[in-house]
Amino acid sequence: MESFIAGLPKAELHVHHVGSASPRIVAELAARHEGSSPVPADPERLAAYFEFRDFAHFVEIYLSVVDLIRDPEDVRLLTYEIGRELSRQQVRYAELTVTPYSSVRRGIASPAFCEAIEDARTGAARDFGVDLRWCFDIPGEAGLAAAEETLRIALEDRPEGLISFGLGGPEIGVPRPQFKPYFDKARAAGLHSVPHAGETTGPETIWDAIHELGAERIGHGISAAKDERLMAYLAEHQIPLEVCPTSNLRTRAVATLAEHPIATLVAAGVPVSVNSDDPPMFGTTLEGEYAAAAELLGLDRAGVADLARAAVRHSFLSPDGKSALLAEIGAYTENYG
Repeated sequence: MESFIAGLPKAELHVHHVGSASPRIVAELAARHEGSSPVPADPERLAAYFEFRDFAHFVEIYLSVVDLIRDPEDVRLLTYEIGRELSRQQVRYAELTVTPYSSVRRGIASPAFCEAIEDARTGAARDFGVDLRWCFDIPGEAGLAAAEETLRIALEDRPEGLISFGLGGPEIGVPRPQFKPYFDKARAAGLHSVPHAGETTGPETIWDAIHELGAERIGHGISAAKDERLMAYLAEHQIPLEVCPTSNLRTRAVATLAEHPIATLVAAGVPVSVNSDDPPMFGTTLEGEYAAAAELLGLDRAGVADLARAAVRHSFLSPDGKSALLAEIGAYTENYG
């Protein structure tokens, strides 16, 4: 199974820009800014640094890594190297959650930020054969000022790869309805709605994401398993959840992997994809998440291939792109071994 997963062509729908920085890249960035950051410049010490007590501590550590991204070259380097890491796992297409507000607030001009990620996107496609797309994400903890600025950058500096609009950060104390005007404007401009919801809060946050923010997919959404009516709604309306098992374990959203509700969600007909969220920070990979899901769901190789197909179908890839990637998955599965 490990070998099959390693070679399986994949799409990833829930993976964060800064959270995808490998220990090598984080250490390189930390060395550039040594003395002004608590982040270790030694890759071996990063594993201990990335041990999270709870979700709030995770956010604190995450933001310390964000603070390492201080100029356009940092942005370009990080983004290009993410493309390299994804391609090693046979990821053909990825929707990367990007939080431009965090970098702009630290002094990077928004046009330069967008130019840097686009330059990296072009380079990653050319050099690694991976197609990157952007979800511009509001950091919910920063409030409506962050929402206003994220929307402005999305509309005024809109990079070619931008396809969706999201909402991340802590859920507790950050009600979803307050962000409705910003999502309305983003959707009117043709961006898809993909907020986080129901990771560390209950089903009501997911309901708000659907009814107030027009969610087409939900980031995480695992608390839907506590609400049969919500699961039925997600199944009927085919609103997929972007499920990240190891992330939920590492941030203490679930106590053990065995308790993860993915099997309950799948049994209820809820569409799901499997994703890595912030893989180096959580000590995982997309391959590792497929292996975890296979165990939780009792899947054989055909079932794992179906997970890969689900991610493609739930993506915002073009119809031709979907057809090509689905055909590649089919050919790989048929010819494997």
